[in-house]
Amino acid sequence: MASLNEVPLTQLKGVGEKFALTLSKLDLHSVQDLIFHLPFRYEDRTCIVPLSQIRAGKHVLFEAEVKGSRVVIGRRKSLEVHVRDSSGQVALRFYHFSAAQAKQLSNGSRLRCYGEARLGQTGLEFYHPEYQVLKPGDKHSPPEKLTPIYTLTEGVQQPRLRKLCASALGYLDRHQVTELIPGSILKDLQLPSLQEAVRYLHAPPTDADQHALLEGEHPYQQRLIFEELLAHHLSLLQLRSSIQSKASPAFVATGESETIKNEFLNSLPFSLTGAQQRVSDEIAGDLSHPFPMLRLVQGDVGSGKTVVAALAALRAVSHGHQVAFMAPTEILAEQHYANFQSWLAPLGIKVGWLSGKVKGKKREQELITIADGSAQVVVGTHALFQDDVQFAELGLAIIDEQHRFGVHQRLALKNKGKQNTTPHQLIMTATPIPRTLAMSAYADLDTSVIDELPAGRQAIETFVLPDTRRQDILSRVQSICEEGRQAYWVCTLIEESEALQCQAAEASAAWLNEQLPELTVGLVHGRMKADEKSFMMEQFKSGKIDLLVATTVIEVGVDVPNASLIIIENPERLGLAQLHQLRGRVGRGEHKSYCALMYHPPLSQNGKERLSAMRESNDGFKIAEKDLEIRGPGEVLGTRQTGLVSFRIADIQRDGAWLDTVKQVAQIMQRYPRQSNALIERWVGNRQQFAEV
Repeated sequence: MASLNEVPLTQLKGVGEKFALTLSKLDLHSVQDLIFHLPFRYEDRTCIVPLSQIRAGKHVLFEAEVKGSRVVIGRRKSLEVHVRDSSGQVALRFYHFSAAQAKQLSNGSRLRCYGEARLGQTGLEFYHPEYQVLKPGDKHSPPEKLTPIYTLTEGVQQPRLRKLCASALGYLDRHQVTELIPGSILKDLQLPSLQEAVRYLHAPPTDADQHALLEGEHPYQQRLIFEELLAHHLSLLQLRSSIQSKASPAFVATGESETIKNEFLNSLPFSLTGAQQRVSDEIAGDLSHPFPMLRLVQGDVGSGKTVVAALAALRAVSHGHQVAFMAPTEILAEQHYANFQSWLAPLGIKVGWLSGKVKGKKREQELITIADGSAQVVVGTHALFQDDVQFAELGLAIIDEQHRFGVHQRLALKNKGKQNTTPHQLIMTATPIPRTLAMSAYADLDTSVIDELPAGRQAIETFVLPDTRRQDILSRVQSICEEGRQAYWVCTLIEESEALQCQAAEASAAWLNEQLPELTVGLVHGRMKADEKSFMMEQFKSGKIDLLVATTVIEVGVDVPNASLIIIENPERLGLAQLHQLRGRVGRGEHKSYCALMYHPPLSQNGKERLSAMRESNDGFKIAEKDLEIRGPGEVLGTRQTGLVSFRIADIQRDGAWLDTVKQVAQIMQRYPRQSNALIERWVGNRQQFAEV
């Protein structure tokens, strides 16, 4: 018999080509996929509850007879069905119903229903309960096992998917699901067999530990969680191995490279911190190898990552190679361009500039200097990896704020090297990534952390207040600016519409001009032309603007030491990482700095937790851990960017304790390439295809 991953879903009763296409939206293509499509929770439908014992908020199974029904025309049309048993009565309410359904739920029909009891217009009500009509004489015993609840997609209902999963499990009577992890490892870790685990998890007995199942702590869940984490880790190691099998230029230390490095360091008005020196040494070690460096540098806001990147760029340039430095936004890219220009031009290094806004003859000229190698360091946005950008000798790609780009985009730069060589890759982020996420989503990268802030950086005092105290904030802005310092006023909108954000910023700037006529108010947002934004930022940096109103476009890359106050409107609408980035625009000089989080009441529990975390800590890593706890990994990293954070049963944060073991076992599994590939196919499937980019 074919292996289960080769048995198409169309082999199952009731699955035609059209329904198979619908199931493919859930990444279900074979019988094996169904077996590993595990429930995310369970319901206890083993006991029929008398209507008199039902309480609001409880999920229950009950049997009752229809005693009357009517269509209610209100704000929303609904079908209201009254049912009764010997102990009492409740109502069922359907907002989406057909004429056939209304006819089916007529007087005298006997129903078995399951749902959540709520207090409604007629007392206890069940909204859209699952139900079946019981025919006279039929014996319908309640199930003897817990009822699984699966992830669905449009066009797939729970009862139908349950039936399909049960059919798929029937194949296990004739065909074992293949164990891909060596028995010795399973024995050492005291893990049960795969066969036992999947059977149990699709239909747990009534005496199952429901709390353990809900928390993902059941031994059978742990067996599959371990396997899934291992498969994801192996897929990233495979990606890393694939990239590092290519050749790269080796940039070993030479007299020339050391001379230019020392000349650069002596020109700086500050000394490197110990952390900057350590990370720079780690990068230099990687660059000396004849295969691609793959290193992620994490550093909190203001820790000095750009200087470390400049040192790496100097090493490549001193060996006759070009450097591409890519940033996700125009403002951040311009900031880096200004820094590199001021640092490297005096050393005789030509710095090029390329963004989407560079057009016509100017763009043609930039492309020529990149192609002939006269532009030694090229700074830009995602425009750098467009097809018409050809480097003469690209040896190092530096990507800032990697999480803003897709993995495809990061890997696309490797194709810009000369034939048969791959540029070294240095990835930087000021968004600290919790250890658990770094280990699982970035296993293809070595990680360095700049965990020390330069001397003189001020701790930022954060306070939270409702927008009803707007006048208090205006007074604070006025006093700060009268003392000769500057402030930011950041406007956010819940809609992901740049146009609406810009309108909000324009309206706020006009209002602040009226309220604070003695101050010079500037405005910057994403829809302004590049030269307008640059002009406004220069005016602010030079102190000609007191208060800069902006959208979240200033989240990264803006460095104005004289700015000591930032007001963030509607902070409850932003994630913690973004709030921490915005707060990092101040505290860059010698003055005591403040961040005001001005929320619109009432705050949700989630909102309270986020703002409280900001008030209590300036530590980016602590904030990142809290962000992960509140929002989960998919949102923190963005599933779109990583391509690998969409787990079926594992939860990176909850199951983080497995990661060290997973790392060790992955090393052993390298000796079993066939099983490793099958594990990746089972759990990651097509989601690994970006590795071939």
